[in-house]
Amino acid sequence: MIFVRNIAFLLLGFSLAFGQRVRNDVRELEKIGVDEHLGEFIPLDVPVITTNGDTVLLGSMFQTGKPVLFTLAYYECPMLCSMVLDGVSQSINNLNWESKDRYQVITVSIDAMETPKIAGEKREKYLNRTVDTSLKYNWSFFTAPQSTIDTLSRALGFQYYYVEEQDEFAHPAVVFILSPEGKISRYLYGLNYEPKDLKFSLMEASEGKIGNTLEQLILFCYHYDATENTYVLFARNIMRLGGMLTMVLLGAFLFFYWKRERKLKLAKLN
Repeated sequence: MIFVRNIAFLLLGFSLAFGQRVRNDVRELEKIGVDEHLGEFIPLDVPVITTNGDTVLLGSMFQTGKPVLFTLAYYECPMLCSMVLDGVSQSINNLNWESKDRYQVITVSIDAMETPKIAGEKREKYLNRTVDTSLKYNWSFFTAPQSTIDTLSRALGFQYYYVEEQDEFAHPAVVFILSPEGKISRYLYGLNYEPKDLKFSLMEASEGKIGNTLEQLILFCYHYDATENTYVLFARNIMRLGGMLTMVLLGAFLFFYWKRERKLKLAKLN
């Protein structure tokens, strides 16, 4: 089982989820974690409920050809969920993309008792905070029956549980990056998400379908370091890219040199 690797963050996340108190009961803490299922697909044939109260299949949201930033939360969470969604909103605002209509965000509640009205209020709150106006159509908030919540949690490896005495859910702080087909491409942990990490993970999930040529070249020089939970420079690819650029420049130099020499020879013959 792969639990959230950053122990300091785990303690913070657990303490927040338990009302700022770190529990000594290790068995309780072990109920919370993430078992990564990279490369696997989430089920898209599960029902979710829109803010209008309509029941639709989750797969209906995966028909745009865009990668998905996916979150599991509950809308009346007193602290941790809101901090995760705050981090998502802030990172989106800091994305340096001329056109941000390249991805979509989906949030599903893990509390089957929450209503579409509560989801709609949370949606309005975050849409009012984001500068990306395309999210009016691209950030969806859903409630769901318990069967859907259980299915999605298992597929994503998202381990949480209900704390009855506090009437709260204890859960990890993580967001999921999915391909347009629903394949799990990346897990991003914590409460704050570097715009670089969010952009690169969405570009990877899209398999090159978003991001301009320069952005793709920059991504080529990075790889995801799971121990650091961020994208870092990858020396091998930098050297490969440098080698390719050297070959291109050398080829261009030889081409123009050969062309110049040929002109000089023709001039002498004439």
